Amino acid sequence: MISSNDFKTGVTIEVDGDVYQLVEFQHVKPGKGAAFVRTKIKNVKTGSVVERKFNAGEKVARARLDRREVQYLYKEEEQFIVMDNETFEQTSLTAAQIGDEVKWLKENMNLGVLFHNDQVIGVDLPNTVELRVIETEPGVKGDTATGGTKAAVVETGATVQVPFFVNQEDVLVIDTRTGSYVSRA
Repeated sequence: MISSNDFKTGVTIEVDGDVYQLVEFQHVKPGKGAAFVRTKIKNVKTGSVVERKFNAGEKVARARLDRREVQYLYKEEEQFIVMDNETFEQTSLTAAQIGDEVKWLKENMNLGVLFHNDQVIGVDLPNTVELRVIETEPGVKGDTATGGTKAAVVETGATVQVPFFVNQEDVLVIDTRTGSYVSRA
């Protein structure tokens, strides 16, 4: 249990059966009435942010998250097979558990998986990933003067906006948080 007086940004708590991470908090002492803590908390599973007030000194259950490093091995039908880097135990994840980041998964990639009570609640990909361009329009001399972009399909099937000078078979560095082109590898 953790007191609302001890809240810090990044702490994970359990509220109404869900796991939340503290995004922002503020201790408020009004002129009349009891002190309270105004917070913004983010649901770890859904990513939604809500505002909530806690009374000063109110006890809240602290959520214990376990982060394990795993390696993505391959996709089998609708399951993504990963291997724990310490125990070498293989488990499967669904696209819903991985979320939108599934389009950046590449075989043999290391990722972090967050568990709460042995249930997967989130997946952390590396900030950047190197992917080969499999389809894009060829660059035309003189197009780079405008500074525009064109669509390119990478080996995972995702479409990324890239500068005109990028050609088919180029290896790109892609930011997995924003889905944007960073540079050529």
